[in-house]
Formats: sequence, structure tokens, C-alpha cells
Amino acid sequence: MSTRQDAVPHGLALLCDPLHNKGTAFTEAERDALGLRGLLPPHIHTQEEQMARFLHNLRNLSDPLEKFVALSALHDRNEDLFFRVVCDNVDEIMALIYTPTVGLACQRFGHIFQRPRGMFISIDDRGRIADILRNWPRKAGIIVVTDGERILGLGDLGANGMGIPVGKLSLYTACAGIDPAMCLPITLDVGTNNETLLSDPYYVGLRQRRVTGPAYDELIDEFITAAREVFPDVIIQFEDFANHNAFRLLAKYRDRICTFNDDIQGTASVALAGVLSAIRIKGTTLAEEKFLFLGAGEAATGMADLLVAAMVEQGVDVAEARRRCWLVDSKGLVVASREGLNEQKRVYAHDHAPAADFPAALQTLQPTAIIGAAAVSGAFTPEVLRAMAETNHRPIVFALSNPTSKAECTAEQAYQGTDGRALFACGSPFPPVRFAGKTFVPRQGNNAYIFPGIGLGAIACGATRITEEMFLAAARALASQVSETDLEQASLFPPLSATRAVSLHIAMAVAEEAYRQGLASKARPKDLLGLIKAHVYDPHY
Repeated sequence: MSTRQDAVPHGLALLCDPLHNKGTAFTEAERDALGLRGLLPPHIHTQEEQMARFLHNLRNLSDPLEKFVALSALHDRNEDLFFRVVCDNVDEIMALIYTPTVGLACQRFGHIFQRPRGMFISIDDRGRIADILRNWPRKAGIIVVTDGERILGLGDLGANGMGIPVGKLSLYTACAGIDPAMCLPITLDVGTNNETLLSDPYYVGLRQRRVTGPAYDELIDEFITAAREVFPDVIIQFEDFANHNAFRLLAKYRDRICTFNDDIQGTASVALAGVLSAIRIKGTTLAEEKFLFLGAGEAATGMADLLVAAMVEQGVDVAEARRRCWLVDSKGLVVASREGLNEQKRVYAHDHAPAADFPAALQTLQPTAIIGAAAVSGAFTPEVLRAMAETNHRPIVFALSNPTSKAECTAEQAYQGTDGRALFACGSPFPPVRFAGKTFVPRQGNNAYIFPGIGLGAIACGATRITEEMFLAAARALASQVSETDLEQASLFPPLSATRAVSLHIAMAVAEEAYRQGLASKARPKDLLGLIKAHVYDPHY
């Protein structure tokens, strides 16, 4: 269990405190010492018995949203048991507490709301955000913050987007062992332009359209300043901000505070790791691949940027590396002759004739890899997959949009459409596929492989910044954990059940990079792995 030294409440207050509550597992001595005698039924259950009972009840539920609610209720009453359930059953539970179920949970957030978790700060709170943050009873070590404008591929969900920071921080704990007492989910409520939510009587947020411009920027700046004042060493992760804010906020703060945007940088790192696994199978180099992205937003340009950085690290000229990456947005292929491109797209706007859509761009460019990041369901049609198979012996096909309803194709479609030759990764989970006498085991390009280890490494060494080099190091560390057995079944990532071990490797790589760059505030120990392990929370009683 946690090594935290905060005071343990007594009596009913203890049973209402999820950080310390053990429910019916409190021993006879603990019941006497903590004022619990008579407040619990007499039989003492082990944590294993509690977990078995919970899983029995959970598995009797058929609806994923009902399972999400049941898990949230457990999280609210007993965090050690919740994380024991998650850690011991990560393949089953991750899909329920995060993608794809969390998307539906956010859409229905006001309807399933039971009790608050984290902090809601609204546009009306300007001028007093530091005081509001002081209402949080613990010292935060990592904050995940969203304004709810671009939740997964579902768009503007306003304050309902709180499900994302809560889910992300659950994965920090489950996948890397960051103490839940250090985790603070925050939603910045500036309104919503979602008319359905504005007319929903159960919506939990402000009933007004989104605030933009200087007032929005002032809120963000006050929040960042206040968070660093109240929690001086905190890491701030931006999550699910819309493109028009995500890039500029990252650019504004990345060299000032310890921060990153997981949609841009974490997605890029996990995608790069998947590509590194794919080229191990192909026997090629990054510079030999040509990448065509469906999408030109945070995820796509972030992935392109990191792929370019990886190629440059291997000695490729930056201009040539960028020429290996092409983007398709809602207007077609991004080319140099198009006017009005933003800075992120302009970098990848090459001299080329326009192409009206993704199939047309595919036909003219003949890429070796297609990467979906635009939440356009079914965009990788049988014709697209057939074209990839015709020009590539082992086509790379990454359908990374989530939730599942937004996937560019399913795993089965990818393997069938390429005669079983696709090197496939997905944004949401798909079951193994049997094709032509072989079983393929597709695995998610899930950011949960990356960001928990980033956070653990940064916390352990006291990183003052989180840099591109750290995400490169994380991608290499993740790819190094993919075994030959994984590759033989076309799995480009290790099993999700290995995420705790993977996160340790990533944390080591991140901390090493922080020390190399002079960005670690703690003295380098003789035993770096020991330092990192000392920060790992164990959910066992």
C-alpha cells in the first residue's frame, strides 16, 4: 500500500475516505484503534476476497457504462481495492475506465454523476483560482487538465470532459504506480458550444457558450500561475484541448514549466514506438518509409514531428525527413500551393499537385504507411487497404482514432484487406483475428504505454521540463519491450498487462534524459532504478 504519511481519519470519516478505507478488510486491532467497532459487519475479508466479490458482480453486468459506474463507485470508496482490481486485470478493466468506454461516460456524465472527483474551475472563478486550488486537501504532484473542447473524437463535451482527466490519472497509478494521493484531475469550464448539452437538464457545467479570446487566455495563465504557486513542483498535462488552443498553449508554456500535451506528444511517442516495431519486422529504416496521415491536427502533426526528430537523430536531413510525411485534412492533401495553412500544417505542405481526398492522395503518393488520426469512421475502406497491399509487401496500417466508433477500420478489415500482410495498430481494442491459418494479435497504440512512465520518471528525478528528447527516449524504451514472440503474432506493442514493467523502463529512460539535459532538480543517485521504484505505489493492503 502507499507509503504516504498523512493522518488517517477515524470512524465513519475513515470509511468515507477512499485513500485510507479498506472496508471489511480492517483487522480486529484496526477496528478497535480506529473507532470502527460496530461500523462494519464482523467478518474480516482479505483484499483478494474483496476483489473476487467485486469482479463477480462486475462481470454479471452486461452494459459497459454500468461497469464504468460500478468501477467509479469503487474508486470513490476504496482506492487501494480499485487499483488492485485494475492492476491485476488491466486487459479487462482498462477498456472500461478509459477508451473506449470513457467516451460514452463523458457523453452521459451528468446522467451518471454520483459524487465529484477532482476540481472544477470555471471562467467565473478568475481572480481567485489560487484560493480555490488551496481547497484541495493534498499536495498535487501531477495535474491533468482539460477544457473539454475536443474529447477523444467526440468533440465539445464541456464540463462532461472531466471523465478524461480522472481516467488518465487512474492510468498513471495503475500503469506506473504514481500514488493516487498525488493526482489531481481538473476541468476548466469556459462553457460549451454543444447545443445538446446546453439543453440537457442534467448537464453539470456552465449553461453558456464558450468564452474565447483574451478572457480565455487570462483564465489559462492565472490557472498555470496559481497551480505552480500552490503546488510548486507539479507536472501539468494538457488533455483534449482543441487544435486552435492545444498547439499555442504547449508552445507558450513548454519552456516555462514542467508540462506536456499528451494528445500531441504522448500520441506521437506511442506511434513512433509502433513504427519502430513495424520496421523491425520489415527490416527497413525510418528513412525508407513514407507516411500518409489521415488528419492534420494535434495527433497527426505531433506524430509527424516526432518521426522527423527520430529520422534526424539517425542522420537524415530535416527537410528530407519532412518530405517523408504527408497530411490529408478535410480539404484534401496538404500541399504548398494551398493558402491559409496554419504553422503546424505548413511544415508538411510539400510541392505537389493537389489531391481531393485520402484515396486520391494514396494513389499518387503510394505511401508505405497510413496512419489514421482524424476520427473518420471507416475511412480505410477495402479499396484503400487493397491499394496499400498492392504497393507494399508489408503495409503499415495504423487506425488510431478512438473510441471504437471512430476507428478508420477494424483489425479484421485490415488483415483481410491486405491478405494478412498488414502491420496493424489500433486506437481502441480489437480481439485476435484468425486469417489464412494464422492468428494475429492486434494491440492498441495506447498512450497508456507512454504517459505514465513519463510522469513517473519526471517525478522521480524532479524534472523541471519535459522535452522532445524525453518522448524519443520513451518511444525507444517502449519498442525495446516488444519481444520476438510479440512480433511473430504481428503485435507491435507489448501486452497491456506488462505496462507496469514497461513504465519502469520508460521512467528510467526519461530520467536518464533529464540528467543528460541538466533538467533534473534532484541529485543523481547511484541507484537510479531504486530511486524510481521508491516512488511506486503498491495497491495491496
